[in-house]
Amino acid sequence: MGDSSDSVSIDMETPSRSGKEYVVETCSGYVSVSVYGDQDKPALVTYPDLALNHISCFQGLFFCPEACSLLLHNFCIYHISPPGHELGAATISPDDPLLSADDLADQIADVLNYFGLDAVMCMGVTAGAYILTLFAMKYRQRVLGLILISPLCNAPSWTEWLYNKVLSNLLYYYGMCGVVKELLLKRFFSKEARGSAQVPESDVVQACRRLLDERQGLNVWRFHEAINGRRDISDGLRKLRCRSLIFVGENSPFHSEALDMNSKLDRRCSALVEVQACGSMVTEEQPHAMLIPLEYFFMGYGMYRPPRLSVSPRSPLSPICISPELLSPESMGLKLKPIKTRMSLEV
Repeated sequence: MGDSSDSVSIDMETPSRSGKEYVVETCSGYVSVSVYGDQDKPALVTYPDLALNHISCFQGLFFCPEACSLLLHNFCIYHISPPGHELGAATISPDDPLLSADDLADQIADVLNYFGLDAVMCMGVTAGAYILTLFAMKYRQRVLGLILISPLCNAPSWTEWLYNKVLSNLLYYYGMCGVVKELLLKRFFSKEARGSAQVPESDVVQACRRLLDERQGLNVWRFHEAINGRRDISDGLRKLRCRSLIFVGENSPFHSEALDMNSKLDRRCSALVEVQACGSMVTEEQPHAMLIPLEYFFMGYGMYRPPRLSVSPRSPLSPICISPELLSPESMGLKLKPIKTRMSLEV
């Protein structure tokens, strides 16, 4: 881009509408992975929330020019879809066994092995955040950092379990019917974004509604069963040594869960960002609010947004390329103070 505006140039980092698609055989079935960017760069692995894939869960973030420039400058992106959630997925055979959350976490390790990846950065939304956190607890040496959006860490409460049971029955018997879509949109977005009788729903909600039409109800039911059967992992959170950055919308139904999770992480290397007037899916509803916290988070790894009109160099992520002072606990505490930051709509 050769104009003189103040916008960030992403000539070298613009994502294509379709990445390279891979189908990876794992210990518990096949997984679809969409890869965007230069595979010589460090890896950022994403995992979406229930009934979503990378297009419906992360497109808003990756098509925000500044965030795109920051992420694709430093990473190759590996979007992992839950089984049966990829574009054009057929209904999974009823003869295939139901997978647990632990099975899904183990699949991520198989995906990393397939691509020859060692330690990766992870980004997940709600159910996907739980799967990636569980992965980080089981394979600590393979996770450099966690970026968690409206995450879960506790087993379902009785209220959530009963609510999920209703949703599960609707999915199993009626598929992606209108009631199911409304329940899911309420899970993802704030009331403001969903609109009302006087105010139409936002473009991002309309787009998500259309994408939900493409999901196979029984495939979503399978993922939902895994998440509804999740175990409490809060006791293991303080043992994590990777840095963690949590985003949560103040109107998210998982707001209190995210605050609880943040309180159980090591305060020296975790931070919380609350986003005003936003639901659970900050990546779609207010992706711009994530930019500044992400920049500061990545600075702890020696990563930066590229200068305008510059060619992207290889990003220094391996420990031998990071100055030793950035790895000290004191520096980590300073870089990621355990504060409650509110990002306004103007950020």
